[in-house]
Amino acid sequence: MAHDNALEALVEGLRRLPGVGVKSASRMAYHLLQHDRPGAQLLAQALEQAATRIRHCARCHTFTEGEVCATCLDPRRDATRLCVVETPADQAAVERTGAYKGLYFVLMGKLSPLDGIGPRDIGLATLFERATDGQVQEVILATNFTAEGEATAHVIGEALRARGLKVTRLARGVPAGSELEYVDLGTIAHALVDRR
Repeated sequence: MAHDNALEALVEGLRRLPGVGVKSASRMAYHLLQHDRPGAQLLAQALEQAATRIRHCARCHTFTEGEVCATCLDPRRDATRLCVVETPADQAAVERTGAYKGLYFVLMGKLSPLDGIGPRDIGLATLFERATDGQVQEVILATNFTAEGEATAHVIGEALRARGLKVTRLARGVPAGSELEYVDLGTIAHALVDRR
């Protein structure tokens, strides 16, 4: 789509971000141009560098500047555990906990037949190859608890169990510090079923 001017092109570019509509994109564009031209230049340079330098890790598919990411190269990581997540942002969230010291596989999506996203689109063949490399003993399914995330975890879990691997799923239940009367019924039901 051709733009009459650079301002329209900037607004259209900002609208590509998730959750950003015309008003928010316009507000950001005007702010950068009116109040923070150095910030606009910094943002432009950072986007250009990220778009040209960042690629997918050859082993886990997360974002990296090298052929293989630092996590996959770290000899201190437990190579017998493989945590499957949907996105690099999910991987970063798990890492921030400091509780997991194994390796990852990032699907870069989830199964969604209604959107035309199938097993090939999220690299399930590559995941199965990686999980059956002889080192991995447990696959932890850490997909989101959405309908698509649950379906993705189910398909992966069934396929890996059929290959003789131990497969576990992230626990779900009542958040710490919450009061039962304010927790949704689905969460309480899952907590009862998954109790230990």
